[in-house]
Amino acid sequence: MSNRREELLNAWNRAWGNGDVAAFEHIISPGYVRRSKSGSEDSSSVVETIKATHEAFPDFSTDILHIVENGETAAIHWQSQGTHQGSFMDVPATGRSITVTGASFLRFDNGKIAEEFVVWDPRELLSALGIWHLGSGNA
Repeated sequence: MSNRREELLNAWNRAWGNGDVAAFEHIISPGYVRRSKSGSEDSSSVVETIKATHEAFPDFSTDILHIVENGETAAIHWQSQGTHQGSFMDVPATGRSITVTGASFLRFDNGKIAEEFVVWDPRELLSALGIWHLGSGNA
């Protein structure tokens, strides 16, 4: 396993799996940007997302299912799970267990993550919380 891959796996698990935002900040470049279907976020916004996620889901954990590297890019297939015990996305605690799967595509600059493209389906989360049912077309 390459050093960068090992460092990436360790930091990703510590950040998303344990809420260790310092681990996340250690692997990103100063101009880091995260892009998704809902828009772009800078590092401070992602740090707040990590914190909010762990406040709402104290037992939140993330498993890296696959990782592929190619030069200055990498792809991570991940799965996260937890129990909804605090308010999240304006949804009060439900006590429900959630599992969400997604992928992050990374571009490195000088060994640090400069850009992340994240793909996941928020409806999977909302369905697990009992807010929205997949396939129903109703929120």
